[in-house]
Amino acid sequence: MGPRGIWSSQCAGYGGRGVDLGQVAIRLGDRVFRLSCGEGEEKRLEVLGQYIDGKMRDLVAKHGQIGEERLVVMAALMITDELFDVLDDASATSGTDEDEAGRAA
Repeated sequence: MGPRGIWSSQCAGYGGRGVDLGQVAIRLGDRVFRLSCGEGEEKRLEVLGQYIDGKMRDLVAKHGQIGEERLVVMAALMITDELFDVLDDASATSGTDEDEAGRAA
């Protein structure tokens, strides 16, 4: 589950029975993905989608149109690298020593 709880079992397009679901459309590049999520989580998913789309647009500006699949993978790697930097900083601040292999497991 994500830090704000958006990835419940009802998110990412997996509709649950008897559960109130929100609906959101996320644009990544030229494609629109329609997702279900917990009620009230729509705005957060829209913001996350906009962040991913922004990374993809940055890559297009820098490297040209290199294919949507490659752009998505590269954006995911960039965002994961940002996350690992934040986790490394948090570990250094808290005094814990967690290596990258431990996070990837």
